[in-house]
Amino acid sequence: MIDQFNRKIEYVRISVTDRCNLRCRYCMPEHGVFKLAHEDILTFEEILTVVKIFAALGIRKIRLTGGEPLLRRNIVELVRNIKSVDGIEKVAITTNGVLLDKMVDALIEAGLDSINLSLDTLNKKIFNQITRRPMFEAVVSSLHKIIAANCEVKINCVPIVGLNDADIIELVSLARDNDIKVRFIELMPIGCASIYKGIPMSAIRNSIEEVYGHLMPLSKDELQGPAEYFSLRGFVGRIGFIDAIDHKFCSHCNRVRLTSDGFLKLCLNSQIGLDVKSLLRSGVSENILMDEMRRAIYNKPQEHHFENNVDKTKMYQVGG
Repeated sequence: MIDQFNRKIEYVRISVTDRCNLRCRYCMPEHGVFKLAHEDILTFEEILTVVKIFAALGIRKIRLTGGEPLLRRNIVELVRNIKSVDGIEKVAITTNGVLLDKMVDALIEAGLDSINLSLDTLNKKIFNQITRRPMFEAVVSSLHKIIAANCEVKINCVPIVGLNDADIIELVSLARDNDIKVRFIELMPIGCASIYKGIPMSAIRNSIEEVYGHLMPLSKDELQGPAEYFSLRGFVGRIGFIDAIDHKFCSHCNRVRLTSDGFLKLCLNSQIGLDVKSLLRSGVSENILMDEMRRAIYNKPQEHHFENNVDKTKMYQVGG
């Protein structure tokens, strides 16, 4: 699918729930959030209908997100069914890891290709401060399990001034002996995150090079998304950086998002999109729905404008 700015859109992030079992400071308020009613979120049947349309439009990669996607009952079967859709080449999931230890084998057996584990620190005290939940041991257990699994693994860290400044180097060390990607993601000024200050990726790079030497750039895989990957001498794994504000990658953005309540969100920093759920439940034909989705994706905005305003989007609602 080619949009109006000649970008090839082939990657969709689908949020399957707005609920989460952590309360990360930059994502959700401490007291929790107003939860969508079960009937307000897309059913698995509806998600599969939309995935088949996405595939017909040229989408090749689906990532399941939340909230925390592993909270959604029968998530393993959803992975299996999505992977069986003709045209879908890769199915991935982004998780906080709390429930992953006991589910990873079943997910991989169902066809899961890649796991992104959100982990901002390997320090238990700091982890508890950031997430507001004492779940460190469960996440570390999941980390060890997925590193040993036959699956692509990415560790996602959001560096924030005053929270996990001192933990960057220890996270990098995970890639020294393990074939994984450790990625640092620039803080987005969205929702709860707007009160925090992210650490610039240039500062992260400098800190890493002071300890481990020169970061050597690697070629980019078109389905990897916006991350720039580097190797370090003596490292088995890779280090990645996603700095969507300091270095916009909008000109080659290849993704759209589907929220848990069925809104096709074309850009993280824009309210422009399509109410897919209403169309689904109004009884329109799949051909009409495909035409509407094609038209919406074609009109994907040219770029975000995080540098000019604080977006009112809540990250837990759109899955990042």
